[in-house]
Amino acid sequence: MDACLRMEAEEASGKRQVPPLDISAEVLAEAYERCGKVTSEYAKTFYLGTTLMTEQQALSVRAIYVWCRRTDELVDGPHATHITPEALERWDERLQDIFEGRPYDVLDAALADTVARFPVCIEPFRDMVDGMRMDLLKWRYKNFDELYEYCYRVAGTVALMSVPVMGIDEKYEGDPADVYSAALALGVANQLTNILRDVGEDTLRNRIYVPLDDLAEFGISEEEVMGATLKNADGSMDERWVRFMKFQIARAREYFVKAEEGVYGLGPLARWPVMTSLVVYRGILDAIEENGYDNFTQRAYVPKAAKLALLPAALLKCHIPLFRNIV
Repeated sequence: MDACLRMEAEEASGKRQVPPLDISAEVLAEAYERCGKVTSEYAKTFYLGTTLMTEQQALSVRAIYVWCRRTDELVDGPHATHITPEALERWDERLQDIFEGRPYDVLDAALADTVARFPVCIEPFRDMVDGMRMDLLKWRYKNFDELYEYCYRVAGTVALMSVPVMGIDEKYEGDPADVYSAALALGVANQLTNILRDVGEDTLRNRIYVPLDDLAEFGISEEEVMGATLKNADGSMDERWVRFMKFQIARAREYFVKAEEGVYGLGPLARWPVMTSLVVYRGILDAIEENGYDNFTQRAYVPKAAKLALLPAALLKCHIPLFRNIV
């Protein structure tokens, strides 16, 4: 985060070094169009929210999303079993080339143009690649400090990448670091929610992301989690697991509270997609509760109709000058 704030300061003072970028307008148009198609296919609600931003903000946020998706698929995609630490080294080198104005392919070109236009710092991108390295080598987390580092690297980084594009409200009188901290909290909250939703799926890959010391605190063994033996005869969840999940959900909600406090520091047109992500992901925690804390055989999600119902409320909370855009 400190590196991102330094980059913001360099931009404000006119000292930021922008690499030369020799890409034709036609190639850039194709690059951004393809990023838009990928975003609309895999992140429909988020894509809808970006339509409220300025055109360049929307294009650039989608370019960041696509790079993050491609990075994540290195270890979670169809070819993940063939990915090695050496492959991630090459991806890291390719990232450096993007930031120096030498994109490898058309999708890289969109990100290269983005980092030339906005004070986007390379450090969160590097940290995300390090998060992918963790996924290759680390399948257990002893405590929350270890898990927090993972959540930062694979999700909190996305927030730090995006804030320079979304911008801080020119009327915001607080410390810009608070806006970055809130954005980081949202990334962590979203990842914690993913982890709680996917406990059962992760065991199929021999992975336990919830902290082992928390499991021990509630009298739950690693073997019980891996064997999915935490159900009672009547189908309800073991009381130990229920208490454990209540504790984990409360922790995730604390991060959502921290995140919401900072949304209003963002540029007005960027607030809605961020607030939408927040309320939808927070809704997954509600769904886990409604499923009786069974995240082994039931997948918690927010139905499409419920998502659509949340959008107007999220929009109203953001105080967006919407009519100025329409007119």
